[in-house]
Amino acid sequence: MTQAPTFAVVSGAQVHRAVAGREAEVTRMVEAAYRLHGEGLTVNPDSYFLRFPDRPSDRIIALPASVKGGVGVHGIKWISSFPGNVANGVPRASAVLVLNDAETGYPFACLESSIISAARTAASAALAAAALADRRGPRPRRVGFVGTGLIARYIHTYLAGNGFAFDELGVHDLSREHAEGFRGYLERAGKGEITIHDSAESLIRSSDLVVFATVAGEPHVTDPAWFAHAPLVLHVSLRDLSPEIILSSYNVVDDVEHCMKANTSPHLAEQRVGHRDFVAGTLYDVLTGETAPPADKPVVFSPFGLGVLDLAVAKYVYDQVASSGELNTVPGFFHEMKRYG
Repeated sequence: MTQAPTFAVVSGAQVHRAVAGREAEVTRMVEAAYRLHGEGLTVNPDSYFLRFPDRPSDRIIALPASVKGGVGVHGIKWISSFPGNVANGVPRASAVLVLNDAETGYPFACLESSIISAARTAASAALAAAALADRRGPRPRRVGFVGTGLIARYIHTYLAGNGFAFDELGVHDLSREHAEGFRGYLERAGKGEITIHDSAESLIRSSDLVVFATVAGEPHVTDPAWFAHAPLVLHVSLRDLSPEIILSSYNVVDDVEHCMKANTSPHLAEQRVGHRDFVAGTLYDVLTGETAPPADKPVVFSPFGLGVLDLAVAKYVYDQVASSGELNTVPGFFHEMKRYG
């Protein structure tokens, strides 16, 4: 008789212990997931957006996915973004992720996933920064962060964990308090001269690597001249740049179909010109040498965020917790297991 399936709950504290200090290892997992996706060994349907007519800035997103290869699971991430939380001292994003067994379909774990989501987002950004920068020439030594929340902190941590070192670090946020807080984090995290910029223009013009990690719902950076020095741009928040900037840049995405939705900056550019020729390729194309970024043009990486990355990191976390003997299972979670009672 087949043993009844078990179901475990993995806390945020357990997730943190599994990934903290392992930035390079997590990045390699994310790279492997990108390669599986590029090789057709994943299923990654559209993300589903739950929106609220009376609260247009809030949303909850479902990201279903399936990964073969060494990951071998199905699953879904359910992640909310309520920007108003920040004013009340609560993080903007919260999330859970459910892993399903690839053979039976039974869910076998629910993991706190805000940390998983931040880690996979940061690992994706760091992977792209390394792959693109190393094909253009020397790695950037001047970095600027537009938006200073949790994702910006994770991206800086993952950049450092993947060998990036900066002489100058710029910070810009609409909230001076948040900018000061991020500067304090950077001072504790390592070396480099830190400057808080009063404008996005000042930060962009003085940075060779620009990280957008905002909650912007529509473009607020509109002048291509700000990018005349051909920086590398990690456009993680997806909606900061005007179509004019996208169209004047060398564009790399994580997945073309996914990125051309939900009024992202590349989607707005597509609507403007009626085609996608401005997209040079995907990160998988960069990793496999199918496309190479130029040194004399702004290079913009716009990742929509793939559920397969969440599954890869979540399965790693689950395996780490299980091997430590600290897996918290829920007795009797599956109850009706006999067909006829």
